[in-house]
Amino acid sequence: MSAPRLTDLSLLHGAALRPGYEPAAHGVGIVHIGAGAFHRAHQAAYTDAALAHAGGDWRIAGISLRSRDVAEALNLQHGLYTLLERGADGTTARVIGSIAHILADDPAATLEALCDPAVKLVTLTVTEKGYGIDRTARAPDRTHTAVAADLANPAAPSGVLGLLVAALSRRRKAGTAPFTVLCCDNLPENGALLRDGVVGFARLVAPALAVPDLAEWIGEHVAFPSCMVDRITPAATPDTRAEAERLTGCTDLGAIETEPFHQWVIEDHFPTGRPQWEAGGALFVPDVTPYERMKLTMLNGSHSMLAYAGFLAGHRYVREVMADPDLALLVRRHLAAAAAVLPALEGIDLGAYGEALAERFANPAIAHETYQIAMDGTEKLPQRLLHPAVSALKAGQPLRPFAFAVAAWMRYCLGESDGGASYALRDPREAEIRAVLTGHARDAGAISLALQALPGLFPEALRTSPLWRAEVEDALAGMIANGMAEAVVRERSR
Repeated sequence: MSAPRLTDLSLLHGAALRPGYEPAAHGVGIVHIGAGAFHRAHQAAYTDAALAHAGGDWRIAGISLRSRDVAEALNLQHGLYTLLERGADGTTARVIGSIAHILADDPAATLEALCDPAVKLVTLTVTEKGYGIDRTARAPDRTHTAVAADLANPAAPSGVLGLLVAALSRRRKAGTAPFTVLCCDNLPENGALLRDGVVGFARLVAPALAVPDLAEWIGEHVAFPSCMVDRITPAATPDTRAEAERLTGCTDLGAIETEPFHQWVIEDHFPTGRPQWEAGGALFVPDVTPYERMKLTMLNGSHSMLAYAGFLAGHRYVREVMADPDLALLVRRHLAAAAAVLPALEGIDLGAYGEALAERFANPAIAHETYQIAMDGTEKLPQRLLHPAVSALKAGQPLRPFAFAVAAWMRYCLGESDGGASYALRDPREAEIRAVLTGHARDAGAISLALQALPGLFPEALRTSPLWRAEVEDALAGMIANGMAEAVVRERSR
């Protein structure tokens, strides 16, 4: 006999799997745009804990701007889904009840949901490309498809900026208090960036919406707190659903899996109120910026190092990198060097954070590909490796960990493994990289010079430092001459 569909909490194998509250007893107070797996493993799980702890009308109306799959899976289950946590000690399950329903590919219904006076908070996970903001100009990117369409028809928008501005415009006309907007994507200063995009878009469309002071009103009355999020959430597989059924006794087409670790650091600025996310472990702070720097420097920086070195050493997954004792030592070396350039942070033990990161990377249940992490290197390198290297240079701290990581990226830029297999760099500047490296395949000095001369990438403090250049070229020369696997072994003995 097949298992029943997860449509009712009473169908679950045990009470321990159920939310600590009755979902239907709580109203919707949050609209979340981008109801993918990460949101359901992160913000929705925190909200589930907050509802169990303190109640309140804080359930979530999810929005999927494109795919209908999530809506079709969860709406038949009244928003219920299984969250699996896979760790070295095994897999646990809990059923999340914080999502009320999902709207899919329906801009008009989305706009109505955003205008509901009961909604006090709008959260978003749509990836950087989904916003349509030119990060350099901190303004709407008029070439972005959704932005261009919504500028032409601002009263019936379909993109993120257009929907937020149209909803705030309607609320302004109706005398309804504005909602708070919380960006939960991995973007530096994400709240300020989204605020600039929304205000800029409002300034462009205010005349068409017949609200002349809309941009100024949004700037004065709408809160855009920043936050930092972290939780590895792989794509669900048939095994995910099979494991959810085994643990819950129910068929769950919305089941997802994640790691046990989770982190959420949030700027405490919510004039319209918020759930008690502290119950799920969220940390509220006056300024998120130093915590973002911590994550970029320690987690993301070491991730990039292990991705380039690990991929070229023949390791497909991060967990395989950490099973290689030589590479694992270099990962821990990088974490220590990264921690050394950071200031002390309230509520954070940097040493313990570094150890937790190493344990996460080693998690045998998470299949995170090194080649995936390696993509978009020119966009990631400055925050993750180059700025920390400048800090180390100015403080007189060891440069070698950062130089080795950058050299590994340079070796990766050659586009060919030690065995001669070609691969795409998957970088927005790939053509430019290949052009400047033409004729330099085995010359570490020429490769380093060419890549450090790419416009707008390397800080002058590094480009003009003989010590930095010498460290990078030495590491890169070893990788080219001996192969990455042997270079890693030799690097360990330094």
